[in-house]
Amino acid sequence: MEVLRIINYICTLLFFVCYSYQLFYIPVSLFFAKKRKAPETDKRFRYAVLICARNEAAVIGDLLESIRNQTYDASMISVFVLADNCTDETAEIAEKAGAVVYKRFNEELVGKGYAMNDLLGHLKEDYPEEFDGYFVFDADNILKADYIEQMNRMFAQGHNVITSYRNSKNYGDNLISAGSGLWFLRESRYLNHARWILHTSSTVSGTGYLVSRKIIDQLDGWPFHLLTEDLEFSAYQIINKDPVAYCADAEFFDEQPKKFRQSFRQRVRWSRGYLQVIRHYGTKLLKGIFKGNFGCFDILMNIAPAYILSIITIAVNSTIAILSAIQAKDTLIVLESFTVMLMNVLGTILLVGVITTISEWKNIRTTPFKKILYALTFPIFMLTYVPIATVALFHKPKWKPVEHTVSVEELRQKEKKQELHDITNDSVSTDDSAKGRKRADDSDGTDV
Repeated sequence: MEVLRIINYICTLLFFVCYSYQLFYIPVSLFFAKKRKAPETDKRFRYAVLICARNEAAVIGDLLESIRNQTYDASMISVFVLADNCTDETAEIAEKAGAVVYKRFNEELVGKGYAMNDLLGHLKEDYPEEFDGYFVFDADNILKADYIEQMNRMFAQGHNVITSYRNSKNYGDNLISAGSGLWFLRESRYLNHARWILHTSSTVSGTGYLVSRKIIDQLDGWPFHLLTEDLEFSAYQIINKDPVAYCADAEFFDEQPKKFRQSFRQRVRWSRGYLQVIRHYGTKLLKGIFKGNFGCFDILMNIAPAYILSIITIAVNSTIAILSAIQAKDTLIVLESFTVMLMNVLGTILLVGVITTISEWKNIRTTPFKKILYALTFPIFMLTYVPIATVALFHKPKWKPVEHTVSVEELRQKEKKQELHDITNDSVSTDDSAKGRKRADDSDGTDV
């Protein structure tokens, strides 16, 4: 059993070694938050907004409205929607909102990467060399009014790929939506922001980013078709020494899954996608590390060690536990060793969750109680990655759309309800204070 303790200790140590540099990212982001802010600019560029949507009738109208309400010159923005295998009114809603809509029906080449490639093919044919940059959004996104204005400032500095601050519009639904929301807040503030300050490369994460025409022309479309095409694109950029910039002032909101089954399926796909990226780009990333490209090290650490070490730990502890049971030995020692290692990891995750919640407190859209509660449950959410990583080893998931239902009107109703609650509490507090003062006055009068 001493061997097991040593193995678990080594795994814990390797976790720390692989991710300790990310702990350094925290003070960098906290104390140098205003570094590298893009200055105001008079330069104006023409942008195409790319939206690949599959049965998103419930939410796509809100995204298009938020684009119409941008402070950036509307004549410099064109919106394109690819209705991908849609069986609802996504295309009709988008057309009524003023978007140029293309339809795609292909049940064999399924996934956002294929849809993006088709959409860019249409633009190349119908709008050759008309746009300077291409925004990529998902249909469930909502943009802050100055989003494109802020991204334009960064684009004017000459960056070819820019990602942005990703917030959640349904953070407070439950611990599942909050877990995903907190993860993306942490990624924005303590990974991408710190990377930007330190002059290394950020990574794009599914949606909310801008790509220059130069890159699209070089790629001749969108050749990224792995299950995690966003990470694949990031790896490609980093390997080719064209880092991804980060704009902290450009904020958008997206909807997180609130059903465990849906979240589980989504993250299995991501985990399998990580393995695909390692298989296709691992060798090039390792070569980049030995050539001094820190971005290659950073992205490889984000997709490889946690996955590999988790699988090794589970396999070793499970094997020894089974052997101990067969040989009638004390299996509690195995449980104790594994628990100590697990608590160390979860303690670190809790610390990261609490720090992120405190620093992003004003940006998290839910009640103070839920902010605290979901910071404490964050390690539980992250713990579900253990079975996810195991399933992803053997299961080959297919890309499936994530159901989105949270509309702007629903958000407004929640905010009104919360505002009413706050006003009521303030009123009660005021009344109590007034009663207290009255009792004090009465008491003073009696004493006299």
